[in-house]
Amino acid sequence: MASILIKAATIVNEGKQFTGDVLVKDGLIDRIDTTIDAIADKEINAEGLHLFPGCIDDQVHFREPGLTYKGEIYTESRAAVAGGITSFMEMPNTVPNTLTQQLLQDKYDIAAKNSPANYSFFMGASNDNLDEVLRTDTKNVCGIKVFMGSSTGNMLVDNPTTLEHLFANSPMLIATHCEDEATIKSNLAHYKQLLGENIPIKLHPKIRSAEACYLSSSMAVELAKKHNTRLHILHISTGRETHLFSNDIPLADKRITAEACIHHLWFSDEDYAEKGNLIKWNPAVKTAEDREAILAAVLDGRIDVIATDHAPHTAEEKAQPYLQAPSGGPLVQHALVAMLELYHQGKITLEQIAEKMAHNVATIFQIEKRGFIREGYHADLVLANLNSSWQVNKGNIFYKCGWSPFEGNSFKSKIVSTIISGNLAFENGTFVSDKSGQRMTFAR
Repeated sequence: MASILIKAATIVNEGKQFTGDVLVKDGLIDRIDTTIDAIADKEINAEGLHLFPGCIDDQVHFREPGLTYKGEIYTESRAAVAGGITSFMEMPNTVPNTLTQQLLQDKYDIAAKNSPANYSFFMGASNDNLDEVLRTDTKNVCGIKVFMGSSTGNMLVDNPTTLEHLFANSPMLIATHCEDEATIKSNLAHYKQLLGENIPIKLHPKIRSAEACYLSSSMAVELAKKHNTRLHILHISTGRETHLFSNDIPLADKRITAEACIHHLWFSDEDYAEKGNLIKWNPAVKTAEDREAILAAVLDGRIDVIATDHAPHTAEEKAQPYLQAPSGGPLVQHALVAMLELYHQGKITLEQIAEKMAHNVATIFQIEKRGFIREGYHADLVLANLNSSWQVNKGNIFYKCGWSPFEGNSFKSKIVSTIISGNLAFENGTFVSDKSGQRMTFAR
């Protein structure tokens, strides 16, 4: 494994910035100092560049197995690497759904062969696989995923007894998708009665409403408090939900944590007119007021993590009428630069970006030796140029689906280099190595 010496970078880590050198040897961060006088196999002049800990995305859908015409572990993790995401946690609503330990292992086997980024996979819960869920290896699996809202296949968990048993007995963190199914069905029936099949996309946040989100999220919080469950609620999309969470205890002591996603921090319902189904997600993008409330909760510590919910579909699928078009979109390649754009707008600091996209994910999931720029830790590092403008277009998109909701957007910042587990994986727009990813482990 080649050694790497990064010289004169502005290092963004653990609440501060400083100029220094970083020496990478044998896959680990060997030294961090003001100046390091050493010979390495590769030296990177990082003067004028910012060095971040590699982003850890705790919610992606990479579509393998079963839906590989939309994306694959290889293609989507490669796009993530180009965007500065060095590690990912992938969701179980593939085909077949990841509802047995063998199906979970099958995904790890694929990633071990094909993933350029570090990886972990959630075990999926259904109404009838509790025994399988309770067999999950806490040391080597990131968590249990519970869909408390409609999803792919047999993954809607709406049986109250099952939920009670899951929350009472889970050996590890439960991550939830929270939308109340009955509310959504009622809203959809209402608009179908009014408009038939010709429902416009602008009504998506009315159908998958703020009330549906709050009812489900608040129920998950109640269950977690009742059973002292380690709960992590994904993709908060409403201002009201942010008040379910606290910021008055250290993160490592929190039993209930929350995530915001890039699209809920960037878009609002005003964007449906231009973007249409390209920004159709579940939960829905809602009002500008919701967007600002979510950002405020990120900044004050009620929301702990920023992730993507990367979920690609083909352009043809997205071009269908609202009721047929699937929800989800590709985001991993553009997540960090989008957050850096919010930094340029004065809405968030660089230190907070590192905290929410790397440090806090590592702390919440108890990831071993990742998420920080520390000596002895795995060398997952990202160099970014904060003054190198570029525009997203089809020629520079790496997603298998070939499109992005950010197409046409100009970003002021560019990812220059990505180092995965000590290997230089991406540099100046070119993939250097596709064999860098390692399985993440957890200190539990």
